[in-house]
Amino acid sequence: PFLCCCLQPLLDSAQWEPVGFGGFGHVFKARHKDWGFDVAIKIPHRYINLSILYLYLPGTKQMFKASCQFVLRVYGNYLGSLPFGPTTTMRQGIVMEYMRRGSVQSLMSKLSGPQPWPLVFRLAHQVAQGMNFLHTMNLMHHDLKPSNVLLNDDLNAKIADFGLSRVSTSVSNSNGGTKAEIGGSYKYMPPEAFETSYKPVRAFDRYSYGILLWSIVTGKEPYPTADYNLVALKIPLGDRPHCGEIDLMKAEGLKEMVHLMERCWEKNPLNRPTFKGFIVTFKLVSLSLYWIILYFVLLFKSFDFSLNNGYFSPKKQFCNRKWCAGFAVL
Repeated sequence: PFLCCCLQPLLDSAQWEPVGFGGFGHVFKARHKDWGFDVAIKIPHRYINLSILYLYLPGTKQMFKASCQFVLRVYGNYLGSLPFGPTTTMRQGIVMEYMRRGSVQSLMSKLSGPQPWPLVFRLAHQVAQGMNFLHTMNLMHHDLKPSNVLLNDDLNAKIADFGLSRVSTSVSNSNGGTKAEIGGSYKYMPPEAFETSYKPVRAFDRYSYGILLWSIVTGKEPYPTADYNLVALKIPLGDRPHCGEIDLMKAEGLKEMVHLMERCWEKNPLNRPTFKGFIVTFKLVSLSLYWIILYFVLLFKSFDFSLNNGYFSPKKQFCNRKWCAGFAVL
């Protein structure tokens, strides 16, 4: 069966731990008693009607039938009360794979700057592979951003929350809200999406990928001081994140990556390249850096690096230029 119904007695109520929240709901880590490992449970906000939640479930059915190593696995749905609050209130949610390393967003916050260049190229390649898979399955993400790219123990990327933005947007609009109220994702929206009659197509995700690449390369948030109204005004006029601060000579392939991200945020959606093309661009670079990436990952793990309770400054250890230059000769 595609979905397992994860009832409350199957989860250890003493080990529920909040790990995140967003426009759709709250995410908790919990231990499954029968399976013996941790899972992530996304509980929607109370104002999200379960009938709207099912708009997302058909997508998860397809994902279960054709799994992909670069897309977060969905185990099933949760039905029961929460271990805190009223015990008589039944809640429903989505049970997913738990990613202990957090997200690209939390990694950038921890590093307080750019990630190691070999890891940048691998993340770019893996996100492109995951998005290409979604598009070949006739699925669109609609909310691709650093917080929706999760990391496993080996810092491999897995795309999460595809389609959930459609649910939270539908609820916000039905309550009289606007897109400005939905979690800051407007900074990753293409210019055409600010039109009231716009209906998302795959080119939406390709634009978001370009902004995501810029964030991964620079370690920064795009337009950090701009609110929704300013972004909605400036992006259709051609404003984009600045690439001038990126040193194209820092790493081999970086010049090509910057050129690619600029093609992704072209104003004309028809000019944005497909994810299949991205995979070809990054594959050779990622393969050439395989052993360097592996070495970085082993160092992260040897220091017991955790996005929740790390014990050292990864930026000092991994991101200085001399270190990266030293690996370039391997």
